[in-house]
Amino acid sequence: MAKESKKAVDFEKIKANLGQEFKPVQILNSDAKVVDEDLMANFSDDQLVDFMKKIVWERALHEQTMNFSRQGRLGFYAPTAGEEASEMGTVSAFKDNDFLLPAYRDVPQLIQHGATVTEAYLWSRGHVKGNQFKARALMPQIIIGAQMVETAGVALGLKKNGEDAVAFSYTGDGGTSQGDTYEGMNFAGAFQAPAVFIIQNNGFAISVPRKKQTAAATLAQKAVAAGIPSVQVDGMDVLACYQVAKEAREFAVAGNGPVMIETLTYRFGAHSSAGDDPSRYRTKEEEQPWFDIDPLIRMRKFLTEKKLWSQEQEDSYVEECKNSFKDAIKEADGVEPEKVSDMLKHTFEVPTPDIKKQIAEFEAKESK
Repeated sequence: MAKESKKAVDFEKIKANLGQEFKPVQILNSDAKVVDEDLMANFSDDQLVDFMKKIVWERALHEQTMNFSRQGRLGFYAPTAGEEASEMGTVSAFKDNDFLLPAYRDVPQLIQHGATVTEAYLWSRGHVKGNQFKARALMPQIIIGAQMVETAGVALGLKKNGEDAVAFSYTGDGGTSQGDTYEGMNFAGAFQAPAVFIIQNNGFAISVPRKKQTAAATLAQKAVAAGIPSVQVDGMDVLACYQVAKEAREFAVAGNGPVMIETLTYRFGAHSSAGDDPSRYRTKEEEQPWFDIDPLIRMRKFLTEKKLWSQEQEDSYVEECKNSFKDAIKEADGVEPEKVSDMLKHTFEVPTPDIKKQIAEFEAKESK
């Protein structure tokens, strides 16, 4: 019997251990119990209440904005129910001078970073004034993953300018299946640019489950190839999301290069207001465990037990938020509709000959 030759590499063992070093950071578990007292000590009672209000604000924004969409008063909108802890926790860790590069599901973070709800609604309608916000940010990116390349460039610019700031960006699990995501991280890693890449792993790229997108054990480990430190965090725990993002910002702004964060979260409803049907690609048995760890319920239970929050307080705040959103859409309704000629003028800084011709044609029609 022939002697088995010696192998240089045990690939089966290597594959079995892929991603095993990642253990999601958590402060408040799904039962609303503190699992890390030392990290919890970083938060005052006022901060805890503020995080709760931000989660409630975003859930109310989701509900009211979806109502507006059903009424035909808005254009495209990407629902965010279920992802409030991931979004509000991370964005709260950044400063006004940091540069945000959002995707289309990141409108709540854009508002928190300085845009108004009215501007967000105008953006949804495709109005140019929806892009004229004062926040240090670009408009939400529609091309999947493209914002990751932009983030690398902006971050390098911040570094060259000597600014005490970082560029931070969001994409979903589907975004990591795009080449732009790796290219952006690789560029930022090569130039040690101050960037924080946040991957909101909500389980699906529209209808394609994460397990069918990649064989990687985690999305966080994808940063290793670019030489970037990465971490997983419980994306339904707003406190953990904030703490990890805060430390990532501190690391990057100190000149240590970029960081990648994978938040483990879930999209409770449809992919967009355009009307996909989640029941065609998800089962109720699969969804229920995520509904059971709703970030809103988790924080509500925790703060109620600490006597820092009540249902009456929440109901009052929800009503206040929804009234403000109704005022915002009324304000958007009062903005003069954009003319086709104006839209064409905004397409290029210097209009092409064909565009110039079209502008003239539409201006002639609009003047009648």
